Amino acid sequence: MGRPISPLPQSTTTLYRAGRSRWWHRRAPGRWRGPGPPRRRGIWGTALLVLLVLVVLVAAGGAGLYLWAGQQLRHVSALGDYAGRPAAGRGTNWLLVGSDSRGELTPRQRRDLHVGNNQVQNTDTIMVLHSGGRAPTLVSLPRDSYVPVPGYGSRKINEAYADGGPQLLTRTVEQATGLRIDRYAEVSFLGLVQVVDALDGVRLCLDEPLKDEKSGADFAAGCRRMNGTQALAYVRARYADPLGDLGRVKRQRQLIGAVADEMLGADVLLDPVRTKRVLDVALSAVAVDERAGIGQLAKMGWSMREIAKGGGTATTVPVRLPGVMVSGAGSVLLWDENGASRLFRALRNDDPIPTSADK
Repeated sequence: MGRPISPLPQSTTTLYRAGRSRWWHRRAPGRWRGPGPPRRRGIWGTALLVLLVLVVLVAAGGAGLYLWAGQQLRHVSALGDYAGRPAAGRGTNWLLVGSDSRGELTPRQRRDLHVGNNQVQNTDTIMVLHSGGRAPTLVSLPRDSYVPVPGYGSRKINEAYADGGPQLLTRTVEQATGLRIDRYAEVSFLGLVQVVDALDGVRLCLDEPLKDEKSGADFAAGCRRMNGTQALAYVRARYADPLGDLGRVKRQRQLIGAVADEMLGADVLLDPVRTKRVLDVALSAVAVDERAGIGQLAKMGWSMREIAKGGGTATTVPVRLPGVMVSGAGSVLLWDENGASRLFRALRNDDPIPTSADK
């Protein structure tokens, strides 16, 4: 015997069309839905719908945050054409600059960092970040590098900023390296302190103890979380370091990588309130060239994070050791012409850098 036929619900009219195994359901007069039997939105369907709404909201918030950040970004005149400017190479070259102006530091910060109220603006940090078709490369140019400064003769490279601001520093780096600088970014002493503090500190590791009375650094070996003042003292130390300025540039790269890693980490990006707070401080601390935007700045940050994670290369321009004394300039570092030429030629062509580069 066949199974009994269940009566249809009163709210549903069912029709069967000959030759087709398709059921059509009408829940209200004049409104048909199908094909298939009546469906219910299960827990997964509801979850997907909620997820879709959240994605839309996050995207909208992200777009709003992006537009807001673009309006907050500060620009400086840093790039300019001139006769004999190097031609553009492959990839993108950022000039990253840390200004050692102390004028905006509080009296307590100046005391902790053992610095005076020096209004002269030199550059404590000068780096070239190259990104192209392979892993990014970060090259430190020691502040004591002795190079020609257009219009001023040979001087320490960090004096170019004091002599002519970002444009003269950019031109000096271009002429010394043969690389065209495509993008520019700078941050001050105070800006660095504020960014690190906004991140609730950064984790830095020391292979050996470091104590430098002139910078205020006094750290035991091992890993620790440093606040902004401590991190700045750590990267400024050089007099107690047997490598001097060369040791300092390595710590500068370490700090920049740690900051990029924190800013682009899940703890910041997945917390909208914290993201806004960190971005607000970071954008007030950094200044970029006239044509750089948030998109370019974000890409630069990802490249720095990749280097910090070991996915790129960090090195220093090859120099002759030891340093030499030059009348009127003091102790300076001379570049190894052959090594520097090979390094910058590789960057210009977006080739692997020489394996002898000192990390």
